Amino acid sequence: MRAARFTSRSCMLFCRSSAANMNPLPINWLLSLTLVFVVSEAGLLLHKTDVLIYNDLDGGTDLTLHCKSKNNDLGIQHLAYRNYFEFNFRPSFLGNTLFYCSMQWNGTMRWFDIYVEGRDVSRCIRCL
Repeated sequence: MRAARFTSRSCMLFCRSSAANMNPLPINWLLSLTLVFVVSEAGLLLHKTDVLIYNDLDGGTDLTLHCKSKNNDLGIQHLAYRNYFEFNFRPSFLGNTLFYCSMQWNGTMRWFDIYVEGRDVSRCIRCL
C-alpha cells in the first residue's frame, strides 16, 4: 500500500478548494460590520466647527435666541447688547448638518439657518 504524500503544494491546493466551498455569508456579514464601524468612527475625524452669534442690534437692544439641530437643542439664550453666544460641533460625514435659530427682538421673531453644511463647510471652520 502506498502512503499518500502531502506536500506544501497539495496542502495549498486543498486549502484553496476548502475556502472556495465555504459559505460566504459570515464573511460578507463580517466585512459589512467592519465597514459600518469604520464609517461610524469617521465622524470622530472631522474637524470641529465653531459658530458665534454676536448681538449688535441698533439701540442696544437685547436679543433672545433658541438654536437647535435635528439632534441637539441648545436652549434659549438671552444676549444683552454686544454679547455673544458660541457653540461648536462636528459636522456629519453625510454632509447634512443643519443648525437653525429663532431670534426675537423688539417684538419681532425670525428664523434663520445659522449653519447649513452644504453652504458653509467650505467657507469656514470658525463661522462668525
